[in-house]
Amino acid sequence: MSREAANVIEADGLSKTYKGGVRALAGLSFRVPAGSVFALLGPNGAGKTTTMRILTTLSRPDQGSARVAGIDVLARPAKVRSVIGSVSQHGGSVGLLTGRENLTMQGRLYGMRGRDLRRRVSGLLDVMGLAEAAGRPARSYSGGMRRRLDIATVLVHRPAVLFLDEPTTGLDPEGRADLWAVLTDLAGTGTTILVTTHYLEEADQYAARVAIVDRGTIVAEGTSSELKAGLHGDSVLLDLDGPGSARDAEKVLAGLPQVLGASGDGSALRARVADGPSALPAVLSGLQAAGVTVRSVTIARPSLDDVYLHHTGRSFHQAERIELS
Repeated sequence: MSREAANVIEADGLSKTYKGGVRALAGLSFRVPAGSVFALLGPNGAGKTTTMRILTTLSRPDQGSARVAGIDVLARPAKVRSVIGSVSQHGGSVGLLTGRENLTMQGRLYGMRGRDLRRRVSGLLDVMGLAEAAGRPARSYSGGMRRRLDIATVLVHRPAVLFLDEPTTGLDPEGRADLWAVLTDLAGTGTTILVTTHYLEEADQYAARVAIVDRGTIVAEGTSSELKAGLHGDSVLLDLDGPGSARDAEKVLAGLPQVLGASGDGSALRARVADGPSALPAVLSGLQAAGVTVRSVTIARPSLDDVYLHHTGRSFHQAERIELS
């Protein structure tokens, strides 16, 4: 199998610095196999959207190269655009047009006409669960319906690759689950999907492979199971009494030999230990001696948040707060 056939998306050493010296990407590289859902997982500000903009020809890197469906993104951007579908965080459907009109307009932009276009539009409306609402203006749709319409719109011309930037932001849990059901079905029929997200549980549950992005580079990549299996031991989750108490607890645990790493955020503390049951007495005793009250404790197997903590030295939610501040 050729490299192009095996990897539909290839990014090599992408670097990008914006005006003012803001570095968005710092040598980012990854590969996306054909017919899979690949998630770029990272906090807001990690460089995910900049990566998407480069791969969809909306921006150029300062250094590095990229190929989509075997096509050089920098040398042949028009050709790349003909084989991809892309949905930004803000969507692209027109609120004044009906669902059917949005899809029909998109098809015509790609030269589709007549019976083929009508069948394609009707089929997508059925697949996306929008057939009953096809005659209504898109502005009357719920958030989940609007996101499904956005995706349907970019699928009209049958793209080989689909790029989705934070597709479930703002949706309720039911809407997120419905949308992911559609995406996994699309991957099952051969569409390659690259999605950015800051929802750990989504990447864990739905992506075939995950690349964790931090400060413009990939710090870990693999299946969710592989990434979590790479961390030996258990995760200890502590709910502490009082805001800001996690900071004090973090300092206490740093001095315990049983603790491999710890990160506090407000009144929540996450620690990684070699063996949860045997380490727990020392953890609780150390905190009690320091005057830190523990309201509840949970021992669990490592999560993607633990993976992020292991590779970056801070929890995922801690990183999001820092990036947004």
